[in-house]
Amino acid sequence: MTRYEQVQEELKSAPRRWLVTGCAGFIGSNLLEQLLKLDQSVVGLDNFSTGKQANLDEVETLVTPEQWSRFEFFEGDICDLETCRRSVVGKAALQNNGTTHDGSGVIANALGTAAPSHQHLAPSVAPPLPTSPTQHPAPPQGNLSTFNGHAAAVDVVLHQAALGSVPRSIEDPIRTNDSNVTGFLNMLVAARDAGVKRFVYAASSSTYGDHPGLPKVEDVIGKPLSPYAVTKYVNELYADAFARCYGVETIGLRYFNVFGPRQDPDGAYAAVIPKWIAAMLQSEPVFINGDGETSRDFCYVANAVQANLLAATTDAPEAINQIYNVAIGELTTLKDLFSLLNLEFPSSAAALTYRPFRPGDVVHSQADISKARHRLGYKPTHRITDGLDEAFPWYVRHTTATSHPVFSASATP
Repeated sequence: MTRYEQVQEELKSAPRRWLVTGCAGFIGSNLLEQLLKLDQSVVGLDNFSTGKQANLDEVETLVTPEQWSRFEFFEGDICDLETCRRSVVGKAALQNNGTTHDGSGVIANALGTAAPSHQHLAPSVAPPLPTSPTQHPAPPQGNLSTFNGHAAAVDVVLHQAALGSVPRSIEDPIRTNDSNVTGFLNMLVAARDAGVKRFVYAASSSTYGDHPGLPKVEDVIGKPLSPYAVTKYVNELYADAFARCYGVETIGLRYFNVFGPRQDPDGAYAAVIPKWIAAMLQSEPVFINGDGETSRDFCYVANAVQANLLAATTDAPEAINQIYNVAIGELTTLKDLFSLLNLEFPSSAAALTYRPFRPGDVVHSQADISKARHRLGYKPTHRITDGLDEAFPWYVRHTTATSHPVFSASATP
C-alpha cells in the first residue's frame, strides 16, 4: 500500500475539517471532489473571478447527497480579511456559537471573551525564532480555536485561490499582487488567529525564474521573470516567516503545469492543453510561441491532489515548513505535446504555426521530485499520456461549440 492509499484510509476512519480556497477553480474543485469522496467536511471559498459555479455543480453530481451535505460554501474574496476569518471558522461554527464581528476589528464569541483582531503578540513578547527548522514556537494564545466546546476552526487550509497566468500579471501586476500577496497574507493571518493546524498552499514552478539548471531542485532558484513569479515567491517567504514567528505549520507545493478536468479552455489566459484541444476541435490553427522546443513537466491534476493530501496529513517534523515540487519529473516539448494531442484526436485538421517567444516565459521546466518522494511519500499515479487519456473525454464534452479565437501557447506555469 502506498503512503497516499494509507492517508485515504486514515481520513475515512478519522475525518477532518478542511478549507479549500478557490474551490470553484480547476485544482480547487478537484480537491473538493476528492475530499468529499473521502467523507470529509469541507468549507469552500471562492469569488468566481476565475472559478465557475459549473465546477461546483459538477462536483455535486460526482458525490453522494450525504457527502455533498458536508460542504459549506462562502462566496467572497481573499483580499477581504473579514471574509478570510469567517471562512476558517465556517458557517456551522458561526451559527452554533453566536460569533459576531462588530466592524471595529473585535471578534467576540458566545463565551463573552473578545480580543482586538489586529492585536496578537507584541514585539516585546514575540517568541524567539526556532533554533532549528523543525522546532517552532507555539501558536499565540487566546485565539478562537473553540466555541462552547465545538471546534471553531478548520483543521487544514488548502489555499488554491490566486490569479494565475504570467501574461495576466504582466498586463495587470497590481491586481495580481492584490490577490496573490495581500490575499495570501490575509489567509495566513486568519489561519494563525484561528489556530489552524496546517496551511498547505499552491506555490509555482515560475519561482525558478531564469535559473538554467535542470531538473529544478527546491533550494536553487533564479530571478523571477514576471510579476506572477514574484508574487508566488513572496508567498513562500511569508509562509516561512509565519512558521518562524508564529509557529504556523506551512507546506508549499510548486506546481508544474497541472492539467485535467475542469481546466478552463476559454479565455485569453487558458493553459496550453485545454486551449490547444479546443482549437483542434474547431480545426483552428494552433500557434506556438517560440521554436517548439520549449519544454514543460506536465502534471495531471490527480497528482496535485495527492500531493495536497500528503502535505496536509504528514506528521514527520522534517516534512513540515518545506517547499516541494509537484510534477512527474519528465520533459515534454511543445512539439511533442502537439503530437500526443493528435494521437487523441487524429481527425483534427489543426495546423501548427510558430510565433516569436513570449516575454516572461521560461524555456525549459523539469522538476526533481525526489524530496516529495522521500519526505511526503509522493508517488505520481499519472504520466502525461495517462492524464491525457483520462482527461481528453472531459475536454471534448466541455469545449464550447462556438468558434474560438486563434490559439497560441508557450505553456506557462
